[in-house]
Amino acid sequence: MKQNKPKILYVEDDLYLSYVTKDNLELKGYGITFCKDGKEGLTVFKKDHFDLCILDVMLPKMDGFSLAKEIRKTNEHIPIIFLSAKSMKEDRIEGFVSGGDDYITKPFSIEELVLKIEVFLKRSKVTNNDNKTVKDYKIGMYIFDYKNMLLSFENESRRLTVRENDLLKYLVLNANKVLKKEDILNEVWQTDSYFNSRSLDVFISKLRKYLKKDPTVQINNIHGIGFILVIDNI
Repeated sequence: MKQNKPKILYVEDDLYLSYVTKDNLELKGYGITFCKDGKEGLTVFKKDHFDLCILDVMLPKMDGFSLAKEIRKTNEHIPIIFLSAKSMKEDRIEGFVSGGDDYITKPFSIEELVLKIEVFLKRSKVTNNDNKTVKDYKIGMYIFDYKNMLLSFENESRRLTVRENDLLKYLVLNANKVLKKEDILNEVWQTDSYFNSRSLDVFISKLRKYLKKDPTVQINNIHGIGFILVIDNI
């Protein structure tokens, strides 16, 4: 018998699709709480604890992007996966900017969705039992606590999302080295597709903002190649 099943908030207004998806995910061992519009989803999210959110983008009453922004005000690290029939580059980028960790276009396979869920749950320590101590990383004047997904500067701390956390760790472990875009994507996203390449740019921009208080720390573009995390004092 599976213990402590992960709890997922699933918000979708297509009732047929939601029934099929919900049933399949429950068969996989997840606890699913379903809501049919954005406002209901936000109300339920604030009343309960969840390990992951699956949000449709085009929702009544409150769209998925707006819902994600509200969720991020309460919980900065919970994984958020968007589902959408909108496949334009701009829609995907808006999804990542609003706080999403991944973006799956419809129609999708249950297998693909389950794979994404498992990746995020494992990384956020929900489905694994790895309690080994992970050291803190020093990034200039910042302290990066990967295990607890915290980036601290003096007396201030910021909780990172799963994707931000993994990306920053990869950059730190390879500090002062030029990293190819495709290598970063294959390590953090497990794929180097064009759309994920665009989302990488969004997450790099976010990390730059988080690290801007220390001028000795910079994430620089290497034109046509990728990025380099420059830390002057290591």
